[in-house]
Amino acid sequence: MQTIAVFVGSAFVTAFAIAFFWPKRGLFWNWRRGLLSTERVLIEDALKHLYDQEYHDLTCTLQSLAGALSISGERAAKLMARLQALGLVTATGDRFALTAEGRSYALRMIRLHRLWERYLADETGLRETEWHGKAEVLEHNMSEAQAEALAASVGNPLFDPHGDPIPTEDGELPPKKGQPLTDLNDGDLVRITHLEDEPAAVYAQLVALGLHPGMQVRVLEKTPQRLTFVADGEECIAAPVVARNITVVPLPKSQGMAGPHETLASLQIGEAGEVIGISKACRGQQRRRLMDLGIVPGTVIRAELRSPGGDPLAFNIRDALIALRRSQADMIYIKRMKEAA
Repeated sequence: MQTIAVFVGSAFVTAFAIAFFWPKRGLFWNWRRGLLSTERVLIEDALKHLYDQEYHDLTCTLQSLAGALSISGERAAKLMARLQALGLVTATGDRFALTAEGRSYALRMIRLHRLWERYLADETGLRETEWHGKAEVLEHNMSEAQAEALAASVGNPLFDPHGDPIPTEDGELPPKKGQPLTDLNDGDLVRITHLEDEPAAVYAQLVALGLHPGMQVRVLEKTPQRLTFVADGEECIAAPVVARNITVVPLPKSQGMAGPHETLASLQIGEAGEVIGISKACRGQQRRRLMDLGIVPGTVIRAELRSPGGDPLAFNIRDALIALRRSQADMIYIKRMKEAA
């Protein structure tokens, strides 16, 4: 019995060793690849943070890095030492800066991230609040050839859906423009150029307000507690900590403000309206589908049916009965036929 027990134990150890150390496929190698992948992701995220601080004329420290990557101060120090050993970062006292090689690497990662956000916004049904987190995962697993294929697939865009410029293939990026909405005065008319997507909780509030790059905004009142403004005809109220994440550029004082517009969802059964446009918040596949249905400026649409719950709604569009969700109908701007006449 003792001999059998020894044999079984030896066989178990042998089987475990084979499973653990099997070349390229064993548990050890999977674990090792996981560690290397995690280290690479941290390196690439650290480089992005360094560049972001540089782009906004801020200083990168161990504290800022630890906060941005949600790691301990000790791990941040080890990560910075690794970046310096790789020749990607230089240190002056407790401040850090990118080398030319580090900046090039950082711009490549920023390009990948923003291309993925553009793709997710235009080609998928993901909600706005999911774009950033998904792109954070996808950006770390692409070759340069795959990156350029991705860029071509979305039409080589210049900006991501939040209004951030996308670095070119050669690593060129235009200088930062605009100012926070909180810097404005009562009555100022501006256009939104960028919505900051971090932190996520603040960005969720911007999304809930229905804001997007390209919207015209007029400030109504600014107090230490809140900022009241009109965006595309809708009055919005935001705390300064939220409004600070909205970047805008001034518009001529002589320019009138766009809107407010009625939307297709405002029509009662039997009423008709002429399409004057589609909200810029409607992107990608959803926008193309609406246009394929004939929802373009000049099209006359009549409200025909309303479901018991009020959603979806049915409209006569070019002699075809089409069902649209209320959220879709709210993004189609119209003028009622009596106004169009």
